[in-house]
Amino acid sequence: MTADLKAVIFDVDGTLAETERDGHRVAFNQAFAAAGLDWDWSVELYGELLAVAGGKERLLAYVQRQQPDFQPATGDLTRVIAQLHAAKTTYYQQLLANGAIALRPGVRRLLAELRAAGIRLAIATTSALPNALALLEQTLEPGWFEVIAAGDIVPAKKPAPDIYQYVLQQLALPAAACLAIEDSEAGAIAAQRADLPVVVTVNDYTRQQNFRCAALVLDGLGTLEQPCRCLAGNLDPAPILRLSHLRRLVAQTQGKKSWS
Repeated sequence: MTADLKAVIFDVDGTLAETERDGHRVAFNQAFAAAGLDWDWSVELYGELLAVAGGKERLLAYVQRQQPDFQPATGDLTRVIAQLHAAKTTYYQQLLANGAIALRPGVRRLLAELRAAGIRLAIATTSALPNALALLEQTLEPGWFEVIAAGDIVPAKKPAPDIYQYVLQQLALPAAACLAIEDSEAGAIAAQRADLPVVVTVNDYTRQQNFRCAALVLDGLGTLEQPCRCLAGNLDPAPILRLSHLRRLVAQTQGKKSWS
């Protein structure tokens, strides 16, 4: 007997909204300038840095790879990174408050359909909790999500499965009754390692990544005005991803450990 879909777990950055290029990247550059650093993360460079999950981890990787001679005045690189990341969070929240970051097409529609059907909603993101909450407060309602797992709530970030395993524990649901929606290879792998079927909605930063572990790959969630295209997986010719598709994916992937 197969389990019906009980919950959908969403990533945030790049999945709910195009936050990376026009949000986090811009805020990082603002934090660098305010700290008197001549660092500048271009669109292309930031795309490369996104291979590292987590903002503080991304900063450390950048310093180690591209600023190896950087010497903090305090001598404490960990502290400097934490301060820069905190400043970035402030600038990011200002961008959100100014309406600079909008939801991706189809997100609100799909969330409304899921809520109307009684499907439980959760968040699993490596973004810092204040950043995730700020986006939800500006564009949706944090109360729509039963669990909001973010940032350092688990020690190992995506592609480790820890964040998804934590959410499943909080929901008290088996992976077989849930589904993840992601935008990146690391996120898709994390969900798959937690035995969750994964729907990927690619963006400009992630469309060339490897999504062999995803049950379905789309270029968006779709609206009547902006229909989505199926890039990989089995989906009826449809311009809009609906709850019926998600239920079918869960039924098709019962007992599987990976999907192609």
